[in-house]
Amino acid sequence: MTDTLVTPLPTSTAEPVRRVPTDWTTQAMQSRIKRRYASERRFRFAGLAAVWMSAAFLAFLLFSMLSQGASGFVETRVALPVDLAAAKLPIAPSRLVGRGADLALAGAGLEGTVLAAASTAYGKDGANLLSDGAWAVVRDAIKADPSLLQRRTVFEVPVSSPIDVAAKGVGTPEAEATYARLNARGAVSRGFNAGFLTYADSTDATRVGIWGAFKGSLLTMAVTLLLAFPIGVLSALYLEEYAPKNRWTDLIEVSINNLAAVPSIIFGLLGLAVFLGTFGMPRSAPIVGGLTLALMTMPVIVIAGRNAIKAVPPSIRDAALGVGASPVQVVFHHVLPLALPGILTGTIIGMARALGETAPLLMIGMRAFIAAPPSGLNDPATVLPVQIFLWSDQVSRGFVEKTSAAIIVLLVFLLAMNGVAIYLRNRFETRW
Repeated sequence: MTDTLVTPLPTSTAEPVRRVPTDWTTQAMQSRIKRRYASERRFRFAGLAAVWMSAAFLAFLLFSMLSQGASGFVETRVALPVDLAAAKLPIAPSRLVGRGADLALAGAGLEGTVLAAASTAYGKDGANLLSDGAWAVVRDAIKADPSLLQRRTVFEVPVSSPIDVAAKGVGTPEAEATYARLNARGAVSRGFNAGFLTYADSTDATRVGIWGAFKGSLLTMAVTLLLAFPIGVLSALYLEEYAPKNRWTDLIEVSINNLAAVPSIIFGLLGLAVFLGTFGMPRSAPIVGGLTLALMTMPVIVIAGRNAIKAVPPSIRDAALGVGASPVQVVFHHVLPLALPGILTGTIIGMARALGETAPLLMIGMRAFIAAPPSGLNDPATVLPVQIFLWSDQVSRGFVEKTSAAIIVLLVFLLAMNGVAIYLRNRFETRW
């Protein structure tokens, strides 16, 4: 039996390891954490302040527009007694029917009869109290009720622009004195100016309306949407789904991105040179305005459409191809419906920009004085932004409130158009 040699374990002479506190427990780290939290609080406060500042500016804009434009929807009227029976206008009742009634009444001397009645009721300066279109109110009343020609009637007709402005507290001392005198007699009244929504442009601030410009905007936006939306969507589908990746497609992509940043007046020059100069299309027509704005809006729709198509998961395409769908069916039955909300978002941005544009439309002549609303795409027309620009350049004080009122109508039009687009976007939106 042999002895077993047992080697004793070496005893360590080193000192025991002491546990050093980590940085999380040190005072320096606690200080850094406090500074970081303080920085986050300052950043949160700055973001909240920016939001409130933006809201304050928006509220100020809306308040200033509403306070100045609300009076544009109100008109001042004066009671005018007119004895049409004594005037004995040489006009047969049969001529008061149809389109020739306006010319028949004007030719019979109705305007002179109204001015004479004003002089009789309010003195030699009575005719100056009336708006230039006051006799048109009497004319429309006679057309609606021809029996007025056989009796004396008191008509509520609009006053002249200086008196109307004075009634709203911003007129000259002479006009305010005249308004005070009429008000003391109980001859004036105020009411909703329905003509502002139904008339076209005029040289008299009391007879202007936005219907002509509003209809021109509707026709122009319709042409823009009908051209820019389908062409833009199909272009985005081709570039994203079918176009080969080479230098030509890279050049097209760069060109589209650059076109989206081109100043709008350049598109106006393009429309002037191509549509008016080369093709000889009618000047100031909604068809030309729509074509010009479609060129400006299309790049925005193409870029937004491509981004929306890229956002569709590849698994959607793979699954559709796996169940036997053709590439065209994959694109139009699966990819396009899922990308449509994003495409509509780009369309909203592009159409909102087009609705507020003025410079390209000025270049193609849509700043003319249009006294009658357009009846078609080839008729002379103007649009709301251009109409606002023209009114803001007028000297008469009465156009100031009309300008603000037209801005309110433009904002309502823009909100309504965006509301419809947002509803459609949310309706087609799909979450996965």
